Amino acid sequence: MNFLDSLSAPSKAVLRIVTGLLFLAVGIAKIFHFPAVPMFANIQPTDWPLGAAGMIELIGGTLVMLGLFSRFAAFICSGEMAYAYFSAHWAITTAAPHSPYPVVNGGEGAILFCFIFLYFACSGPGIWAVNQK
Repeated sequence: MNFLDSLSAPSKAVLRIVTGLLFLAVGIAKIFHFPAVPMFANIQPTDWPLGAAGMIELIGGTLVMLGLFSRFAAFICSGEMAYAYFSAHWAITTAAPHSPYPVVNGGEGAILFCFIFLYFACSGPGIWAVNQK
């Protein structure tokens, strides 16, 4: 589909911006409790690991969205999502304890974020980034 080739660079930038914005939204919900998400109600920035994860999501999501130090930020965010999958979804879940299957343990989002961030860590932010390194 050669007619879509001209949209390759803008679509990569839109993917980066939307992914960073979604990650930022989770960080805002965890740290600032807006919007009010019952699962994140008692999380403080100093709590381990959810408070630390919220700070990574807040800062990393912003940096990835802006394309500022995005390779480094995306690498850290990818690692956070890998940790989240193995520590929270695979190991401890109410649906099916110790299930490695993402559909069963609710880890689809964590895996998807992990690999999208890994892609940006390897390929760079693309166009419309503050620094394109």
